[in-house]
Amino acid sequence: MKYMKPANLFQELIKANSLKKSRLLGLDVGDKYVGLAVSDVNNKIASPLSVLLRKKNNIDLMASDFELLISQLSLAGFVVGNPFDRQQRSSADAVQVKLFIDDLCKTGKLEGVRYTFWDECFTSKNVEFLLKPLNLHPVQSKTIIDKFAAVGILQGYLDFVNRSQSLKSTEYLSD
Repeated sequence: MKYMKPANLFQELIKANSLKKSRLLGLDVGDKYVGLAVSDVNNKIASPLSVLLRKKNNIDLMASDFELLISQLSLAGFVVGNPFDRQQRSSADAVQVKLFIDDLCKTGKLEGVRYTFWDECFTSKNVEFLLKPLNLHPVQSKTIIDKFAAVGILQGYLDFVNRSQSLKSTEYLSD
């Protein structure tokens, strides 16, 4: 796996999409679960996908699951939620996210995969707030929260890079 800056990941995606339609996978990494969301083929809209169980002894299985998703969904990269604090420094939770990515890298199964980090500030809390009136069973609520937190992470990234791309196009046309 190779880290890329957020804008660079999207630029590579645009280049790759001139040949084929590639998507991005959003990850909300928690202590017990990893919520997944996938972009549409135009990389404009994020949709919930699933939740993977996270244990210290199943990282190889998770890497295999990611390999399968990469081939099934034509994934070009991962957008990984990273909880920054107010000064944009890494928090204790961010260390857990980094360790998870490092463990995935060590499996050797995701060599060509590019990824970037995206601020996940309040994504889970926003989803919790929306679900509270539904009075769902705690287990059901947790999986929905993880999936939709991943949607929030990926959609935030997509909105930012698409807006930046649109601004660049506008600047180019006005020159």
